[in-house]
Amino acid sequence: MKRTLILKVKSIYLKYLLPVLFGMLFSCSNDLEEVKKYDNTEILPDQVVKHVEVMYSTSGNVVFQLNAPLLHQYGGEKHYNEMQEGVEVKIFDKEMNVTTKLTSNYAIDSTYANKMQARENVIVVNEKGEQLNTEELLWDKKTEQITSDVFVKITTVDQIIMGTGLISNQDFTEYRILQPSGIINIEND
Repeated sequence: MKRTLILKVKSIYLKYLLPVLFGMLFSCSNDLEEVKKYDNTEILPDQVVKHVEVMYSTSGNVVFQLNAPLLHQYGGEKHYNEMQEGVEVKIFDKEMNVTTKLTSNYAIDSTYANKMQARENVIVVNEKGEQLNTEELLWDKKTEQITSDVFVKITTVDQIIMGTGLISNQDFTEYRILQPSGIINIEND
């Protein structure tokens, strides 16, 4: 009798519960476009910092100073800092004299790669007053090189040199335009 009761209970479960479970498992369907509406994959910063001033040093010597009105810091495996409202970088020599100043309207500092990409109205001025204007450059802090593969204009005391692409040391004292397109001599009165 007990065995018959157990079999009847099991058959009732199988008879009613099993179809409900199958119905729940196989009746769900989601339109992919509907799911995308609710999928929020926007990457948000780990930290947002205003009025940033950071001094970078190596072996006790300050190498450069970075100032930005707003810095978004993103962590993870490929840690980086984004400066959407512009950046100013001052590069120092061993005596703490500013040798180079870089400004741009936007920059991404990839700390994992030790590189900074500056974009939008990029200006680099060296200690001789020579000025580089471009829309994009890459500063490799490890190799201490500045490179660009877009239009560049260099203004010196007596020349304006233009072209596409540039390789320079980070102090912007030794530079080469890869595809020069014009040199304009400036006459001093």
